[in-house]
Amino acid sequence: MRRIVLFDIDGTLLWGGPAKHAFVDAVREIYGTPGAFEHVSFAGKTDPQIARELLLGVGLEPGEIDLGFGRLWERYLTYLEERLPGDPVTVLPGVPELLSALQDFADVGVGLLTGNIAGGARLKLASGGLLEHFAFGSYGSDHEERDELPAIAVGRARSLWGDVVTAGAAIVVGDTPRDVACGKAGGTRTLAVATGTFTTAELAASEPDHVLESLVETEHVLELLLGEA
Repeated sequence: MRRIVLFDIDGTLLWGGPAKHAFVDAVREIYGTPGAFEHVSFAGKTDPQIARELLLGVGLEPGEIDLGFGRLWERYLTYLEERLPGDPVTVLPGVPELLSALQDFADVGVGLLTGNIAGGARLKLASGGLLEHFAFGSYGSDHEERDELPAIAVGRARSLWGDVVTAGAAIVVGDTPRDVACGKAGGTRTLAVATGTFTTAELAASEPDHVLESLVETEHVLELLLGEA
């Protein structure tokens, strides 16, 4: 059996940076409107889901939205790459230590489960010096529905390590109730961390296997991530 740890990015591993403004500016450029960005939460959603909600909120038709997606992602990644050097992400406390500690376990695969499109995930993680820690992942560019992403991540882990990988030996780490829900949908364990916009009480209401204030206490986090697999 190979144990798998699947990390969300925004609010879990890092914070800040220019992504939201880059995203909205790209939407405005491609569709002629920023969409209903003041009324749409980005938390725990895939990039395609966010864009769709922004644009449906101002009356665009689904087909029109779909037609612009290719150009939208191209412009978003361009804006993000241009702006990250002047507005880098902040790596959250405890994250570098935890990722380094996980490398010491030969039977643990460390991957991503994120609503970011793959290119955006790579740019953000590179900005924070974290990209090298992740061998595989599933992304918003793989599927618009977040609940579909655990199966994709587990499948990619199997392509690396074979049938020793199972969903039951995987755990999703995230900062929103949507992260917890998608882990449950995919048959994984879940660890929720209150380093984003949700409190421990709000996260606990989604009934994850574990809830933490942060990822700072490396040994304790490792016990929760790996102790039950």
